[in-house]
Amino acid sequence: MTGLRDDGAAALEWAAAYLERVRELPVLATVEPGQLRASLPAVPPDEPEPFAAVLADLESTLLPALTHWQSPRFFAYIATTASEPGILAELLAASLNQVGILWRTSPALQELEELTLDWLRQLLGLPEGFAGHLEDTASTATLTALAVARHVAPGRRAVVCSEHAHSSVDKACRILELELRKVPVDASFRMRPELVDLDGACAVVAVAGTTSSGSVDPLHDLADLCAAHDVWLHVDAAYAGAAAVCPELRGLLAGWERADSLVVNPHKWLATPMDCSAHWTRRPEDYVRTFSLVPEYLRTTDAATSLSEVSIPLGRRFRALKLWAVLRCFGRAGLQERIREHMRLARLFADWVEAEPGWTLCAPVTFSLVCFRREGSDAANELLLDRVNASGEAFLSHTQLDGSYVLRLAIGNFRTTEDDVRRAWDVLRREARDHPA
Repeated sequence: MTGLRDDGAAALEWAAAYLERVRELPVLATVEPGQLRASLPAVPPDEPEPFAAVLADLESTLLPALTHWQSPRFFAYIATTASEPGILAELLAASLNQVGILWRTSPALQELEELTLDWLRQLLGLPEGFAGHLEDTASTATLTALAVARHVAPGRRAVVCSEHAHSSVDKACRILELELRKVPVDASFRMRPELVDLDGACAVVAVAGTTSSGSVDPLHDLADLCAAHDVWLHVDAAYAGAAAVCPELRGLLAGWERADSLVVNPHKWLATPMDCSAHWTRRPEDYVRTFSLVPEYLRTTDAATSLSEVSIPLGRRFRALKLWAVLRCFGRAGLQERIREHMRLARLFADWVEAEPGWTLCAPVTFSLVCFRREGSDAANELLLDRVNASGEAFLSHTQLDGSYVLRLAIGNFRTTEDDVRRAWDVLRREARDHPA
């Protein structure tokens, strides 16, 4: 092995060149299921190989099997960015290889995580009193919050959420053996509080920015209901919570500050590499009562509550380093600039859709997600999406709204420009024109 300096320089050069050319690569992977695995050796090597061979296979074999989430024309699901400061901090975190099972096993890991979460709390305009830690994903944060809610109210075994809540709520209830009650939505795809039944409920999961349409549940109304019935309120703001770095957008999330717990994913709309999910609570003592389990071999005299006592995992890696780097290198102004631009681009795309005969918007454009469809059958819209994605020029996804197949364009990559959004629209219109329903 050549060593970290030489191989590291080669890897960094590959990464920099990749980011420079990713816009021109087919966004969606161009392989068939099983094709990559069949192209690689079925058994591990007996003798050491140089790292240069790994880079060579990455370029020649793995690259065609990558769907390029770093592409500025990745508009599917919820678009993401791993920014340069985050990438470099990830390298440093791997170099340090911290294992945060206790405060003393890495004081820097724990205290930087606590500080960085408080920085982010301030940037989002959340009040003091929220204690934060990092999870891998919002799915884990939701599972964690519902485990605490169940512990706080052991005799109540129901969870209430919108029919458009994320599937992680379903999975958490399955794991925790809780009953899940889904509430119908209104014309704007928001949970209808007048239909909420809190009999025997331990928690309500409200969404601030649904995956399907970006809708925001009526958070104040749901907070009132939860307060009146002593029910835990968890707010899933995994995608749209980042918008609150812009003061003029905080009104869209009004009421989330009343949550008992909430989650925002910096790895979605805040330029931080996967995985990094910020989880706050106003009731940290309930987390300690739920999760603190310290075996004898981990007992110390340190006057600190370790992060392993407020979450499910024992070990944790140095995730805060990359978020800290991103917040420092972008600053409040840099994050605001990009989120405002994404909001502008989404509105611009929506205007193009509204102005084009034969196309229609299917949901209000609240954040940077646009839901739309071409006139015609669901099957025709599905075929249109398949053709657009097969072109490699853009990658979009779909959902179901009001029983119809709907196309989604989600803007969230910090490298996306107006030209990229225009390219996606041109591809959509071209494929619709060349293959009429």
